[in-house]
Amino acid sequence: MHPLFRGLPQREIEQLMGECERKTFEKDDLILGKNERRKGLVLLLDGVAEVYVEHEGYDEVLEVVQKGGIIGFSSLAHFLGVSKSEGKEELVAVRAAERCEVLVMPFSVLTRLWDDPNVHDYLLAQACIRLKDVYVSLAEQVKQARKFGDSTSFVVPVQDLMVRDVVTLPPTATVQEAAKKMAGAHISSIVVTNEQKLCGILTETDLVERVLGQSLPYDTAVERVMTKHVATISRFAYYYDALAMMIERGVKHLPVVDDGKVEGIVTFSDLMRKKNESMMRTIQQIDHADEQTLPKMKTAIYELLATMLRDQVPIAQCLNTITKLYDRLVCRCLSLAIEQVGDPPCRFAFYQMGSSGRREQFLLTDQDHFLVYESEENASYFATLGNAIVRVMEKAGYERCKGKMMASENAWRGSLETWKDRLREWMIHATNDNLLLAQNFFSYRFVYGDIDLHRAFEQQIREQLSRAKIFFFRLVEMEKQNEIPTLDRPIRSIFGLERKTIDMKKEVLFPYHHSIQILGLIHGIVSGTPFERIEKLKEKQVLSPAFAKDVQKAAENVLAIYIRHKWNHYKANKQSSSVLSFTTMTTREKDELMLSLKTLKQLQAQLFSHF
Repeated sequence: MHPLFRGLPQREIEQLMGECERKTFEKDDLILGKNERRKGLVLLLDGVAEVYVEHEGYDEVLEVVQKGGIIGFSSLAHFLGVSKSEGKEELVAVRAAERCEVLVMPFSVLTRLWDDPNVHDYLLAQACIRLKDVYVSLAEQVKQARKFGDSTSFVVPVQDLMVRDVVTLPPTATVQEAAKKMAGAHISSIVVTNEQKLCGILTETDLVERVLGQSLPYDTAVERVMTKHVATISRFAYYYDALAMMIERGVKHLPVVDDGKVEGIVTFSDLMRKKNESMMRTIQQIDHADEQTLPKMKTAIYELLATMLRDQVPIAQCLNTITKLYDRLVCRCLSLAIEQVGDPPCRFAFYQMGSSGRREQFLLTDQDHFLVYESEENASYFATLGNAIVRVMEKAGYERCKGKMMASENAWRGSLETWKDRLREWMIHATNDNLLLAQNFFSYRFVYGDIDLHRAFEQQIREQLSRAKIFFFRLVEMEKQNEIPTLDRPIRSIFGLERKTIDMKKEVLFPYHHSIQILGLIHGIVSGTPFERIEKLKEKQVLSPAFAKDVQKAAENVLAIYIRHKWNHYKANKQSSSVLSFTTMTTREKDELMLSLKTLKQLQAQLFSHF
């Protein structure tokens, strides 16, 4: 029985309940609209609801209301006759975060209960709790605003960074005209357009390499030497999108295009002027680093990571950008290792595993990688290369793996045939040790080497997995020992009275990763990041579009909490730990974690249902 009715005679309760309305709302249904006139209080009998505000097309969740909570506290001001905003629209709306059962209690019922001191005490206590949460949240926002208000945020639209007066030329213009325009405008590129439609881009590098380097005449048409397949970006994208695209494509100029028309251009120099220039220049130097300068790359990447976390860049985009930088660093390490031991005698492929394989590495951890090559005849060369890779990566800041899962070890390198036998051993003799090796292996990601060899390697794996039902069964059985914890009672009870900590890595992230991994393997998806596997499982109709979206959102929430926790430990020079104390979390983080665990547990249950 709800506390509002406690102490009343049963007959009176039944009479009051007859005046109330019981309603059911499915996930994402609107419980209260922002302009909807409030007719009373809404008691949440079951489920979870979100109070949110709409701003420029984006929904910002202000509060999560759980089972037993009350929706519509602000309408009490109208009920008491003390509101100063009569006639003004409501600013917030309420929707169901999952299936909800509610009881709509009109003000007429509240009027009849008002003289009961228990009702006053209950509403006062609830109002105080909610007010405290609001003040805590407000204080956090003010603190953030003051701390970062003068800095340029990564969450800045490209349209605020781009140069709008773009210097353009038609495709038929000569390279001499282009060079004169560049010199006159003090720019390093010209956008080539035909009736405002983008045709290509011509940079100083193009002039040097494709005109002077090829001894072409100055009357050569621009269209002959321009870059035709141009990376572009929308003006509604953000700073971090532009930065990530430049890092990924290795370009310094991005035309801003909307509806097929060139609206402006943003350059790497523009981005550097907005942020720490020395840091950005260091990042640019990754591709040319040697063993003496490699350690500086880690420092520069960490500075960029700190800025992105501070500016609250969405965690998925943050990891995407940082992973691309780490990949460039690793590829540079591979190049340096090959320079030391000589050119490879046959095709090979280098793979990363663990957090790097999942594109979730934010702090440099230990090394997790392996080598695949064509023929066992070249085993001695790749043994030498494996050792060189480990040594150079260690120089760059990657610690050696304590479990020795590295290409320097015989167990983590081999020819296609050797890897075929190795996987067969894991699948046939599915001991716990072999299953753990397989779990780590199947987080792999191709980073460097021959793409055709990589494709042959993956096809070989698919063929082996097509006959591995017992192997899948054993993986699922082992995973059943690591069920994601259930936090399905009121959040303040769970976080305040019972559990004090949670191991985010062992109790949440690993079970989530393994669930996606095993579901993918069962359905022929042998590689890819967790988010990529979720998309493929959706395409194969293993996960519904709505549930796939929920899983991605839940994973992002968990990763955001985990990364902030680990980063704060790093900044405070504390020993790294994946154990999170609830006392260090904001109310909103607790609510997000509760909802996220519920979704990830549903994912795990879907895996278990296969066997």
